[in-house]
Amino acid sequence: MPHVVFHNRLSRPGLWRRQFRVNGLLLLVLFVVPAMLVRAGDDVADRQKTQAEMAVTYVSPTNGLGSWIWEETTHDDQTCQLWKAFEIPKAGGVTNAQLALTVDNEFTLYLDGHELGRGAEWRELFVFDVTRLLSPGRHVLAVKCYNGSFFAGMILGLRANLSDGRTIEVKSDDTWRIIPNDLKRWEKVRQPQAGWPAATIIAPLGGKPWWTQPEYVNRMPPPQSSKIHFWQTGWFQITMLSLGAVTILIVFRLMAQLAFHQKERRLLQQERARIAREIHDDIGSRMTQLVLDGEEVQGELSDDPDLRTRIIHICDEARGLLSTMDEILWAVNPRRDTLRDFATYVCKYAQKFLKPTRIQCLFEVEPEISTTAFDLPLRRSLFMAIKESLNNAAKHSAATELLLKIQWQNGTLVVIIQDNGRGFDPAAAKSERNGLTNMAQRMSEVGGCCRVTSQPGHGCRVEFSIPLKQRHPWPWIWNAGQFSERLSEMSKPRTNGLAPSHDPVKS
Repeated sequence: MPHVVFHNRLSRPGLWRRQFRVNGLLLLVLFVVPAMLVRAGDDVADRQKTQAEMAVTYVSPTNGLGSWIWEETTHDDQTCQLWKAFEIPKAGGVTNAQLALTVDNEFTLYLDGHELGRGAEWRELFVFDVTRLLSPGRHVLAVKCYNGSFFAGMILGLRANLSDGRTIEVKSDDTWRIIPNDLKRWEKVRQPQAGWPAATIIAPLGGKPWWTQPEYVNRMPPPQSSKIHFWQTGWFQITMLSLGAVTILIVFRLMAQLAFHQKERRLLQQERARIAREIHDDIGSRMTQLVLDGEEVQGELSDDPDLRTRIIHICDEARGLLSTMDEILWAVNPRRDTLRDFATYVCKYAQKFLKPTRIQCLFEVEPEISTTAFDLPLRRSLFMAIKESLNNAAKHSAATELLLKIQWQNGTLVVIIQDNGRGFDPAAAKSERNGLTNMAQRMSEVGGCCRVTSQPGHGCRVEFSIPLKQRHPWPWIWNAGQFSERLSEMSKPRTNGLAPSHDPVKS
């Protein structure tokens, strides 16, 4: 049997590569080339459609386009600013408006100061749909043109169809104005100036060296209508100006009334200081002299015990009146209207009051207590409540120790008086002791709080708290008119002389 050898064609070197190339070319011819032909056909159809639309709308001069216009002289690297104003009648609205233009070489188009678009090919036509932008009234077209070299010109046509059947046409002609290049915001100018020269017609539509029909028509994106925000409207701006004027008037009124209030407070402080000085130097000196006279008479009347007793009683009462007067002077003195001075005075009073008793007084005062102003009604009521509590402890507690604690906690003044006496039942004592009721009432009148904690055999704890908020001048400001009469009275000079300033705490 003869020997047969089978050869595979693909086993030869390089044969399979040639076969792959052939198959790839066949696929390219079958699929890619037809797709490219279809795409090219679509582009040709689109261009033909655009050319047809252009031919219907903008080809002939009778259908909108004007002449090629420019400045009287032309040179390279030249900027020409063209301006034209026109009117849309109020009788009929715009149903359709198309604007077409091109410039040799570049342009920027403005309508009523707003940029609509740009172009840089003089062989093509640029078409804008401005239907929504043309409301009845005056409008301004502005075109900033640039010429790179050789010939220069701008051609434009605007056709607006009105609802009543009329047509408004604006063309590039010698009615356009040339605006100087150094004028700022020229595209927003509404009225022309006398010095602006008229544009020069370089050539009619189709005149050389320009085209009779453009190579391509560019349908520009429809420009967005300029949206006017509410803060740009006249009524809003007038309202804001009115509010600003009213606010300024109110501020001036408040400032004037605040000045009245500050002056009234300053005069009131001066009046309080004057009263304190006169009480101390006049009534105080007389009371002191009365005590001295009583003691002198007491030494001379040694034979009559009844008269001596009465004189001793008079002297004791006079001394008590002097002590009470010192408290009144401390309360009236405006230099003591701070928390720190209040704490100092209360501690001195408690030490002096409890000295004749067997009660040892302990003090616990914050070292950095605030220097916040503590007005007369508040500190007077709180001091009277503290006096009542100390008096109750001295009379009824039978205590050996008493703790006086003064704290400043988050804008609240807290005073705690705690003893180790016999204590009592607060529920049973409310109906018997008026002192507890008086303390609670005093604190309630000034917006504070009084808490009494006690048990028989476990002492008594009394806590006073008064919130001290920042004082606002508004109630005084709005009623500042009533201070005018007080100010005139306080400003009058006093007929009697004033003694030198004296601090009753240091007397």
